[in-house]
Amino acid sequence: MSFDLDREEVQGLIEAALREDIGTGDITTEALIDDELIGTAIIVSRGAGCIAGLPIAMWVFETLDPKIRFEMLVKEGERVCANTHIAKLHGKLSTILKGERVALNFLQRLSGIATLTAKFVELASPYGVTITDTRKTTPCLRVLEKYAVRVGGGSNHRFGLYDAILIKDNHIRAVGSISEAVRRARNYAPGEKIEVETRTLADVKEAIEAGADIIMLDNMDAETIREAVKLIGGKAVIEASGNITLENVSEVASCGVNLISVGRITHSAPALDIALDIVSVERKQA
Repeated sequence: MSFDLDREEVQGLIEAALREDIGTGDITTEALIDDELIGTAIIVSRGAGCIAGLPIAMWVFETLDPKIRFEMLVKEGERVCANTHIAKLHGKLSTILKGERVALNFLQRLSGIATLTAKFVELASPYGVTITDTRKTTPCLRVLEKYAVRVGGGSNHRFGLYDAILIKDNHIRAVGSISEAVRRARNYAPGEKIEVETRTLADVKEAIEAGADIIMLDNMDAETIREAVKLIGGKAVIEASGNITLENVSEVASCGVNLISVGRITHSAPALDIALDIVSVERKQA
């Protein structure tokens, strides 16, 4: 399965990460390892989870040395058991050592996001509810972290402030009411769908009357969500958000919402434990 990741879009991030780590040179590797040494290494997932970021790890090593051979041993998005070999690489030992940490940092972070997302998706899917992410991402890594959400089976909410109208509480305070906020948004961008954040049933009623296309139920308990779903009655797409956890996502999903947005799948996902082990070293033939 393809998850639509453009190398040109992320190459700058890879190069920046390598500059950050290597700087003026890997003095340890340069002191110990000569250019004639060839290594074979495996990348192993020490923990069980959903693997995301294999193409990025491959591009890290290829950026350092296009001759490196990188073989994916599992598919991107595959769920693996602990101690599974997920990739194998062969080439200059110095290249493998220089790229190791950057490649693993990307793999661990993205696999952690994909793994947590997959857990939420598994719990929500019996109710036909889509799990989406938020803009709560690491600065400059949004494209990668939202990619990892897709790998884990989730969907992407808006990528930034530029690609969707979402009227939040501070917007509403600034203009005075939900109705006025929707009116201004509709006049400014007539063809755009408008989402409104609501916190009370009164807010929900006002959003319905204003003609919101998507109504976000923010930090509501399950009983209030059910009441809101009845009020909306199919007049808008319904999104639940706020303090969604693995413990309560099934209950929220059962209330009749269409989407559940979960900030923690990007801002709080624990990294998956992934390591690189050198398994053989040889000297390049003359």
